[in-house]
Amino acid sequence: MAESHKIWTIGYERASSDAVLTALKDAGVEVLMDVRDLPLSRRAGFSKSTLRASLEAVGIEYVHLKGLGTPKEGRLAARRGDMRLFWSIVDQRMATPEAEFDLLRAVEIARGKRSALLCFEADPHVCHRQRVANDLSKRFGFGIEHIHPTTAA
Repeated sequence: MAESHKIWTIGYERASSDAVLTALKDAGVEVLMDVRDLPLSRRAGFSKSTLRASLEAVGIEYVHLKGLGTPKEGRLAARRGDMRLFWSIVDQRMATPEAEFDLLRAVEIARGKRSALLCFEADPHVCHRQRVANDLSKRFGFGIEHIHPTTAA
């Protein structure tokens, strides 16, 4: 039976697609929940359709939870280093009905199968997926574990 009270998180910054897949498999993850607003990436292997195919090839389900993603203005604030504005935008997004809907979807999925939240940043503490994981922890009793894939040299 899946651990129903733990959520994993992973960021793909500085890691290859193979390293991320290996780290997910090693952690026993069964479902990857993509919490990017736009599941596109300049990094090979991390755009939605390619990522989904790679995950399915190793037996991991893919779910996109757009409602939990950071909107464009938040991503731009983060790129500028304006973390105060970034976290304010993340908080505003998390207060929307769309975010609540997808957060409840995440709860349902993670209670049934070992699940991980995916976003870009390697350090979860500067990534909005930490806020999503914190909500899962505070509101629904999930423990949080961060997966750190091997980074490229």
